Amino acid sequence: MPPILPGAEPFRHDGSSTGVLLCHGFTGSPQSLRPWAEDLAGHGLTVSLPLLPGHGTRWEELAMTGWEDWYATVDRELRLLRDRCERVFVCGLSMGGALALRLAARHGAAVQGIVLVNPATTFPRMQGYALTLGRFLIRSAPGIANDIAKTGRHELGYDRVPTRAAYAMRDLVRVVRDDLPKVTQPLLLLHSRTDHVVPPTDSALVLSRVSSTDVTETVLEHSFHVATLDHDAEQIFADSRGFIDRLTAAEDAPLSTARSARDSA
Repeated sequence: MPPILPGAEPFRHDGSSTGVLLCHGFTGSPQSLRPWAEDLAGHGLTVSLPLLPGHGTRWEELAMTGWEDWYATVDRELRLLRDRCERVFVCGLSMGGALALRLAARHGAAVQGIVLVNPATTFPRMQGYALTLGRFLIRSAPGIANDIAKTGRHELGYDRVPTRAAYAMRDLVRVVRDDLPKVTQPLLLLHSRTDHVVPPTDSALVLSRVSSTDVTETVLEHSFHVATLDHDAEQIFADSRGFIDRLTAAEDAPLSTARSARDSA
């Protein structure tokens, strides 16, 4: 196992009884979400930001993994947070958004709410066709990392995309699309107006197919794909904190009312 690249390490913080699981994107690493994770931890929350298999080392390692491996990691982290916390929220960027949606569809009420940033739910059709055979002939393609508008910011991601892993990514978004109607949790979706990796229509697809009734959509005007490291990062952090606080307060309110009624009796 090659060493983890400096800055790509997973992040964990023990805080309150409210937990947050963050899922990074395809060929990326926890580095792209670390400022977000640290902000939530500073807000007193329990936070888990795992490193997905095959990521954060070298692209050849990613070629030996599939979407089931990536999903198994976030599924395990969700279960660990559920053991530790009263409620858990799931957040994701790009492919991490797809993983968050699958967690929400499969775990139901175990997920209190989801926050998505530029979620990936489709795969370019022609590229998908080409990968059916091409993944056996061509090992890698040019990378997709570092789509950031802000000068001086850099995403720690691979400069090559292994074609076998890209084919697995195609399979993942297919599975996620089929399960979108099973997503019922409150949803905060933030997407960039200009994104050179994931088209804004992916976010529109999510909004049109989920069964959630508590939905907030925010357009990020000044960021590209990796918005968590871009000009709108602080808005993402603040909006997600507000979303989590609102839902946590709404859940705690009936308990406070019940305690008051009991104490008055």
